Amino acid sequence: MAKRSVCVIGVGMTKFERCDKDFTDLVKEAVTDALGMAGVTPDKFEQAFAGYVNGMSCQGQRALYYMGLGGIPVYNVHSYCSTGSSALHLGYQAVASGMNECVLAFGFEKMEKGPLDSQLTGLKEKYDEEAKKRPPAAAVMFGDGGRHHMELYGTTKEQFTKVSVKNHRSQYRDACTLEEVLASRLIYDPLTLLQCCPTSDGAGAAILCSEEFAKEHGQSRPVKIIGQAMATDLLDDFAQGAMGLIGVGMSRRAAKAVYEQTALGPEDVQVIELHDCFSTNELITYESLGLCEPGEGGRLIDEDQVTYGGKWVVNPSGGLLSKGHPLGATGLAQCAELVWQLNGMAEKRQVEGARVGLQHNVGLGGACVVTMYRKD
Repeated sequence: MAKRSVCVIGVGMTKFERCDKDFTDLVKEAVTDALGMAGVTPDKFEQAFAGYVNGMSCQGQRALYYMGLGGIPVYNVHSYCSTGSSALHLGYQAVASGMNECVLAFGFEKMEKGPLDSQLTGLKEKYDEEAKKRPPAAAVMFGDGGRHHMELYGTTKEQFTKVSVKNHRSQYRDACTLEEVLASRLIYDPLTLLQCCPTSDGAGAAILCSEEFAKEHGQSRPVKIIGQAMATDLLDDFAQGAMGLIGVGMSRRAAKAVYEQTALGPEDVQVIELHDCFSTNELITYESLGLCEPGEGGRLIDEDQVTYGGKWVVNPSGGLLSKGHPLGATGLAQCAELVWQLNGMAEKRQVEGARVGLQHNVGLGGACVVTMYRKD
């Protein structure tokens, strides 16, 4: 079945920080901003897709009821760190298939300080005094993945550290030096505290529609999602060692599918938002997305090829490392940044000449969503 073009006419996100607001207030802020950008009213939504990890069932409905919105189908999505992009993917499918003309995708999270082990359903039940003495499970997995890369290719701790320096610098508020990152508290070798994303509260939203709907509502040149794919793990991935356990296989397959869908490659992209939950994962993901050959990720960061003035600007938002990682909101926040970039609305973060953007969001367990955006 032929797919229709899918446009993103409105995006919004809250600041990612620990706050006293209820998740309903966070969602209202993000969705209201998206509506303002889109120039449409919420009665145009035919379906909604809500992403969150922690919370009771039907929280997506509750968030929309709080805004006075009801009646439409609301689907609640939970895929750990790729939850927001999983909601986005369902919205994309609804429009691309011809089922709907306009849908809402949104994601949110209220989080606590500390490791995910201590606060997520299915993990916190086993978080006892012994567990507190161990490094966080995610840090172990991504730290082991980084060490696996070091053993295979000679990648250095300093190269991973440069990723964190770059992403903190992009946000213009929490800049740190290489020495400061290296000197911060060791969480799990080679990861120090400033190479691990913080937990936070937040929400993000995106309004997706058909090209015809966009034109009818005054948007003649909207940003389009021109390719999107979700991949999950293969059993073979788990036999590939530590890197296979952190989603390298599904990242490669999702990216390959998107490149095939669009007949474009990484060389056609100017700006990228990718999943930098830990500094090791960003560098390894350069290779999964085909920005370079396996083992060459360290060279890209050394040569400044993944920042302003380089071949790509990766995580101009500051990424998860700088701005935080409210699980359900992250994928929608990545979408928002890329839509702002392609519309020339990113202010000090603006990537000059950005016309094609790439998004990568991975959740272990697992799901990876890769999305390509273009402004005609």
